[in-house]
Amino acid sequence: MIALLQRVTQAQVTVNGNTIATIDDGLLALIGVEKNDTELQADRLLTRVLGYRLFADDQDKMNLSVQDVSGSLLLVPQFTLAADTSTGKRPCFSSAALPADGKHLFDYMARQAKLLHSPVATGQFGADMQVALVNNGPVTFWLQV
Repeated sequence: MIALLQRVTQAQVTVNGNTIATIDDGLLALIGVEKNDTELQADRLLTRVLGYRLFADDQDKMNLSVQDVSGSLLLVPQFTLAADTSTGKRPCFSSAALPADGKHLFDYMARQAKLLHSPVATGQFGADMQVALVNNGPVTFWLQV
């Protein structure tokens, strides 16, 4: 599984003109699911997302996690993160999970996140989403388990 983390001052997801999720200071995590990923990978990735230190402490060092700062978390499914871009001029999605598997693992991860952290908002799996954000820093990290 893959997470693209972005520290944000605000972020929102819109589907069909309706805002379905919004957060203020916190973390936007775009989530990609690959073939053969399991709930074990989802748990490991969520642990890393919630504990990854990308917020500043009193000495202005990235030493605090989204949980440490009681920040918001927005999880957004993003199929394209699983693309193979190593050759050619068009992405190959052969390493991406099948839609049913991707939805299951994204929904599982979102449920687990809501048990471990608050507030948590989510995008909509399979929807044509518009994601707007203000990246704070900018700070962006790629995590993969």
